[in-house]
Amino acid sequence: MTTSSPATPSSLLDLFLRYRSATAAVFWFFIFATNAWGNTVTTQLDIARAHLPIADWEVASWEWSSSMVMFCLLPGIAWLDRQLPLAWGRLRWSMAAHVAGSVVFSLVHVVAMVAVRHGVYALHGSQYDFGDPLSRFLYELIKDARSYLLILVVVHMYHQLVLRAQGEASLLDAPDEGPALEPVDRPTRFLVRKLGKEFLVAAADIERAQASGNYVNLRVRGRDYPLRSTIGGLETRLDPARFRRVHRSSIVNLDHVAEIEPLDGGEARLRMSDGERVACSRRYLPALRKSAVSEVIHI
Repeated sequence: MTTSSPATPSSLLDLFLRYRSATAAVFWFFIFATNAWGNTVTTQLDIARAHLPIADWEVASWEWSSSMVMFCLLPGIAWLDRQLPLAWGRLRWSMAAHVAGSVVFSLVHVVAMVAVRHGVYALHGSQYDFGDPLSRFLYELIKDARSYLLILVVVHMYHQLVLRAQGEASLLDAPDEGPALEPVDRPTRFLVRKLGKEFLVAAADIERAQASGNYVNLRVRGRDYPLRSTIGGLETRLDPARFRRVHRSSIVNLDHVAEIEPLDGGEARLRMSDGERVACSRRYLPALRKSAVSEVIHI
């Protein structure tokens, strides 16, 4: 009889990072569904005590339409937080963007939920009355601004926890005194901070880099380490003999390109040594082919 050993923290972390998008979606759906169910029950009880002529399905349509539309708008808030995180260095710009984002969030939320309610009422042979559009929108805007702020804080905290667990890469700074041990403008190593620990990753071990908002994810032996940089800024710091830009959001290590598959329209798809596929745009394909040929000749 064999017994399986319990999952290690590292394996659990890898499992979470692999399915973090699905995990986050399930978490938020549970939150919004629970909120919709609770509000529906309490409102129905209040209506029953007041003996108001409002059907249960009407209350359910109000609460569930609002919650589910908010759930569908969550990716937009998460995207804006990645583009303009709440960092002290540019808090003014971030807050201005999120204030504007909350207004757009509320407008889309109101229009979508009213459309859903009209549809539900039509199925029941009735008609939904939203009331005066201006006054109701201002009322919903105040409520939505509060909801947006709460969601933003939770999403931002989640992003920071993921970064801490995943490990965040950074460039090595020049020393305060004496010469640098390696060229700062073209580093051979990156510093990674993960769960309170620090270690170095060789630049040559980077298999590819993918832009993601304000970060560039460095893929190293199956793990992604976010680096706060633009893809263009990183390109200037990497060795051009080893790394090539293949897309406006991607850089690959030539040593890890296993196959170049031409596509219609002059583009291509790259198969990496780990089996992953990376798009190569028409703009960068000629230079990539030239580099790949020179590598083969050199070998």
